[in-house]
Amino acid sequence: MLFGKLLPREGNFFELFNQHGAYIAEGARAFTRLIEHYADLSLREQYAEEVNNAERNADRVTAEVNRLLHKTFITPIDREQIHGLINAMDDVLDLLQDATETMQLYDVRAMTEEVLRLGDLSAKCCDRVAHVVTLLPKLSDHSVVEAAIKTCEEIDKLESDADRVMRSAMSKLFREQPDVRELIKLKAIYEMLESITDRCEDVANLVEGIVLENS
Repeated sequence: MLFGKLLPREGNFFELFNQHGAYIAEGARAFTRLIEHYADLSLREQYAEEVNNAERNADRVTAEVNRLLHKTFITPIDREQIHGLINAMDDVLDLLQDATETMQLYDVRAMTEEVLRLGDLSAKCCDRVAHVVTLLPKLSDHSVVEAAIKTCEEIDKLESDADRVMRSAMSKLFREQPDVRELIKLKAIYEMLESITDRCEDVANLVEGIVLENS
């Protein structure tokens, strides 16, 4: 009995999910400002650094979650679910940072309307990811369960919208872009932005599984 009392229990996993989600939303907002103000080099650099800061801070949260998993005997939800969720969340910010760096490395001339639309859909997905993880500690409340499932469905819809935008963007790009180098650059950016919504959908699927198993 004494042994059980001395074992580390619970850990602060839900709070760490919240922190990571906040960094995802922060990084997505900075990325949106970056593509909106892309023509202004100083603002572009400022917002790129904000994306990088959010990613670095989120990495520290991910490392803390993985450290706690090794130290905590009893976790609030299944260990594999914790590990899978925090790493899926980390993938979202990694892609935001990758997209930011790719634009700089490729020296993309200007943002297209399709980049702006995909960026907006990505940011909306990220905001919903940040929101849905705040609901995980409250799954004993039926209304919270319904809200979590609804938010996951919203992420799925946004991902489908991003798929449609990307298909249309690719079609337009190959029909209308005469510069092959610019075509290659934009194709990579479109695919990366659509992948952000894919990773958000991965998070939604994991959250939905946690909700169904723990409500």
